[in-house]
Amino acid sequence: MSLTAVDTTTRLPDLSAVPAVDEVGVNERVARFQSRSIKTASKIEALKLVLSMIDLTTLEGQDTPGKVRQLCQKAIHLHDALPDLPHVAAVCVYPTMVGVAREALAGRDINIASVATAFPSGQAPLSVKLEDTRMAVAAGANEIDMVISRGEFLAGHHGRVFDEIVAIKEACGDAHLKVILETGELGTLDRVRKASVLAMHAGADFIKTSTGKIQPAATMQVTLVMLQAIRDYYYDTGRMVGMKPAGGISSAKLAVHYLVMLRETLGNAWMTPDWFRFGASSLANDVLMQLQKQKTGVYQSPDYFSKD
Repeated sequence: MSLTAVDTTTRLPDLSAVPAVDEVGVNERVARFQSRSIKTASKIEALKLVLSMIDLTTLEGQDTPGKVRQLCQKAIHLHDALPDLPHVAAVCVYPTMVGVAREALAGRDINIASVATAFPSGQAPLSVKLEDTRMAVAAGANEIDMVISRGEFLAGHHGRVFDEIVAIKEACGDAHLKVILETGELGTLDRVRKASVLAMHAGADFIKTSTGKIQPAATMQVTLVMLQAIRDYYYDTGRMVGMKPAGGISSAKLAVHYLVMLRETLGNAWMTPDWFRFGASSLANDVLMQLQKQKTGVYQSPDYFSKD
């Protein structure tokens, strides 16, 4: 399909025109994605692709420079017994830890992502959110994961949410912006769809399900709705937007189901770390265990992998 891009910047979309979500249809499609049978050779390639799409994450109050350095070493050397593995897409940390990650990853082709905008609640004045974002970028982050103001969105103040995303996008400079919807707090798939549309029109480079601090976090249902919103936005504008499910994706089997859904919804163009990410802390270990199983025929003990 030949598409001509149009300028959608700073243009608040008419959310009343966003089509309603067929929840029954979404559940049926997800069930079909989960029933796909994948041959061994394709499974190995899928597992390696999953690894390359992971934003290896630590976002805890007890984070220390030492813990972040250890995470960065894991990002660089996932498993020495499997030398042909890709590296992860990014390391994701709080703004205060970006400088530590930058030093640990110097010379490596691994992105540095940082949460910002009063993560995870988003309950701060815009001036604080802008300073939070600028500080992370100045410290070396080339990706910013911001949270929307869910209270404003649920109150129907869509223009305020839109304007805030536009302002944060400007504060990012050259850094890519991932906009976290916190779908577990939005409540319905219709709201997830509308929030996705709003974020993309405001300039999001990625839309992301969750902070990982609220349950439910990522589900295949909300991710499918967001992927469909990305597809329709692309058809309307010609601009590709990435997708990042985050929170609760800890098994390799589930991650492969997400890849099946991604390919059948958006196609091969999105099947790269440039356009799809998993926000995860423990997913990498399960993928490594599955790859070791494919290589040796037996599972390696979880004790052979770092807990970070």
